Amino acid sequence: MEIKKVGVIGCGAMGAGIAQVVLQGGYEAIVRETDETLLNKGLGKVKASFEKLVTKQTITREASEAALKKLSGTVSLEALANCDLIIEAIFENLQVKIDQFKALDQVCKKEAIFASNTSSLSVTQMAAATSRKERFIGMHFFQPAPVMPLVEVVKTIAIAPEVLKTALEFVKSLGKVPILAKDNAGFIVNLLFTPFMLDAMRAASNGVASIEDIDRGMKLGLNHPMGPLMLADYIGLDLIFNAGNVMFEEYRESRFAPPPVLRKMVLMGYLGVKTKRGFYDWSDPKNPKPIDLSA
Repeated sequence: MEIKKVGVIGCGAMGAGIAQVVLQGGYEAIVRETDETLLNKGLGKVKASFEKLVTKQTITREASEAALKKLSGTVSLEALANCDLIIEAIFENLQVKIDQFKALDQVCKKEAIFASNTSSLSVTQMAAATSRKERFIGMHFFQPAPVMPLVEVVKTIAIAPEVLKTALEFVKSLGKVPILAKDNAGFIVNLLFTPFMLDAMRAASNGVASIEDIDRGMKLGLNHPMGPLMLADYIGLDLIFNAGNVMFEEYRESRFAPPPVLRKMVLMGYLGVKTKRGFYDWSDPKNPKPIDLSA
């Protein structure tokens, strides 16, 4: 099956990034949001990103305009009826995603492939709620999608071989590197990295070392671009909390259980960069300050 038109469900930070990547890959993209305000905000993000690329001379003005001509937006699910591929990038809640795919299943053509951008939730459960189990796949982009080269392609036991092949070829056509995972909680990257971040949080809250020194140790000792606590702030502490709970529910191993310090921060709305407070105070984004966990 040839993919020409891609629907992106959700146009927040991740959805807008995925839409940009799809456009840069030469495809037509239609993004769907729940209301006009969110839609206009999301489309504005995509257009602003292309403008930055032009300013940096990464692409030409002509290339930017040609790509954006293939971008459209909608608040209607029916407008996605003729899409060849749907990529869902909405809130990381299993029931919300299932409900969205059930609705899409009623309006999209039967040949369309459905893909979820979930980072840890069950692709099998989402697929089972639709009439196209063999045409349903996980396609986990990493944030920010235009920059990060990796995409986890997640297969279920029902996936049709030709659909899997099409998905892998599509990811490659975007200039991304696909890695193939089976549908287990956390897939590959989060399965391995989430416990690492949770252990860093435990170490900081238990006074093993300061937030700054834990991050400095991992950055300089392991040659990581940033430490696990600062990275957690960038990812979003709520997302890590939810991913940890999902993996703990599946594996029942203590290393996946979110530590008390993370639970408290999420309850207080301290979610990292997006709320300007997490393990660091992000009031000045260029000079984040580690917070005091002794209270």
